[in-house]
Amino acid sequence: MAKGKNKTTEDHTRATRTSNGHKSKQHHSRKGRQETGANGGPDGSGDKFPVKLAMWDFDHCDPKRCSGKKLERLGLIKNLRIGQKFSGVVVSPNGKGVVCPDDKEVVEGNGSAVVECSWARLDEVPFNKIGGKHERLLPYLVAANPVNYGRPWKLNCVEALAACFAIVGRLDWATELLDNFSWGPAFLKINKELIEVYQQCTDSDSVQAAQEAWLEKIEKEHKDRKLQGQTEDIWMMGNVNREEESEEEEEEEEGEESDEDVEYDNLGNVISKKRYDNLGNEIDDAEGDDTDSEEEEEEEEEEEEEEVYDALGNLVIK
Repeated sequence: MAKGKNKTTEDHTRATRTSNGHKSKQHHSRKGRQETGANGGPDGSGDKFPVKLAMWDFDHCDPKRCSGKKLERLGLIKNLRIGQKFSGVVVSPNGKGVVCPDDKEVVEGNGSAVVECSWARLDEVPFNKIGGKHERLLPYLVAANPVNYGRPWKLNCVEALAACFAIVGRLDWATELLDNFSWGPAFLKINKELIEVYQQCTDSDSVQAAQEAWLEKIEKEHKDRKLQGQTEDIWMMGNVNREEESEEEEEEEEGEESDEDVEYDNLGNVISKKRYDNLGNEIDDAEGDDTDSEEEEEEEEEEEEEEVYDALGNLVIK
């Protein structure tokens, strides 16, 4: 019997897995030939990325959700061994300064590398055995990946590389790299204003100063919103729009009431309303007007008749 023929399927499966239970890189290499990147076809015939990309992978993440492993399957990034150094810019939590536009020459000449590990397991990473001469931190940015969406600082590998390229002025490389992920373009969109601020800087110190100014601005806006919420409760004020509508409705009702007092015929002439006495008889407005005029005349005649008295004060009748 040929060598290895007596191995069971279970033994073969166990042999293709690493100590953490994930499938070996050989599996990822085979699977990578079936994936299509933004620049190439499934046969790997497309152009490689314009600069070198590298990572130290510590297998902390789920291979199905790891952006670094996907880039490796697409043939865009190289996996480095522990103890191997990188000559380009290394985006690492162990960096001393932040990525800045002055790093553009190093990035364009030697590329960029990242550390593929879990934020919760940084103490397990032997930073003294990896990295390089140009180790950098990233300034304040917000993650757009599905695992840490909306959380500041918590960028994954592809976001870290894209941020490095964008800050040094190679937004085209950042876009090209993120296009391999359905959520990728959102990273540049939500950080657009902040990236433009960093691009206007020069060295690491100016980027850090811009970061501090941005964080102070965010903190101030947060305090202002909180103070406004305490001093001005919109729910207690009621619906302002509804108050304006009520005033308009009242004015309309008053206008309708005044209009109800007057009636008009088909030609638009005013029709006086009919009046009735206590017995329900209709009162003719014309007769009423004549009666009123007669009474007024009698009162005027009485006023005209002057009373005359004699020397003893007796009334003299004319």
